[in-house]
Amino acid sequence: MTRKLPGRALMALLLLTKSLAVDAEDQCGSLANAYGPYDYSDPVERADKLPVVEQYHFDRDVEMLIGHREKGNNPGTVPGDLDYTLRAFPNHHRALYALVRYETETESPGKLRYSVDCYFVRAMRFAAHDAMVPMIYGLYLNRVGRVDDAIEFLTNSVSLNPGLAEAHYNLGLLYLSVGELESAKSHAKTAYDLQYPLTGLRDKLARAGAALVD
Repeated sequence: MTRKLPGRALMALLLLTKSLAVDAEDQCGSLANAYGPYDYSDPVERADKLPVVEQYHFDRDVEMLIGHREKGNNPGTVPGDLDYTLRAFPNHHRALYALVRYETETESPGKLRYSVDCYFVRAMRFAAHDAMVPMIYGLYLNRVGRVDDAIEFLTNSVSLNPGLAEAHYNLGLLYLSVGELESAKSHAKTAYDLQYPLTGLRDKLARAGAALVD
């Protein structure tokens, strides 16, 4: 069942569909599926419905982009297994990140059912409450050089969940990359107050002459 979109998530979805210049359902497909769709962020649905999906379509080898072990580790099966997983669980966090890596790190990626943008449209249509989805999408947008859009979606992520340290950290890195030091420091401070473990942002701020004061 599609969840009702909260205000900020609706704004983010409208931003995305405007940038794609498409009607989301016409171009990105219906969410109706033979199995699911189920919510990756729902512990009950994860416990009940996820194991079979991960056993047959998203094991560690697919996540590592080398193909499903029961299919002979054939990397050509990765697009199909990612698609199956993301139709059953549109907001599957690890599968979405594997999709990002597949599209940006594979030399000759196979054809997917939908574009990467569409898989995120689908995830946000289905689970607009899930702050991890715009965060992961922001990481993808940054990788492909759409920095302004990346900032928009990471901002949406921290609006949905102000306690998501990883989103603050990555938003800080993005602001630093465009020279907005005060915004970068603000999100860095929040990330470290939330006990984010990586020190890269702190170190980069120090080198830029904007060291955080403990």
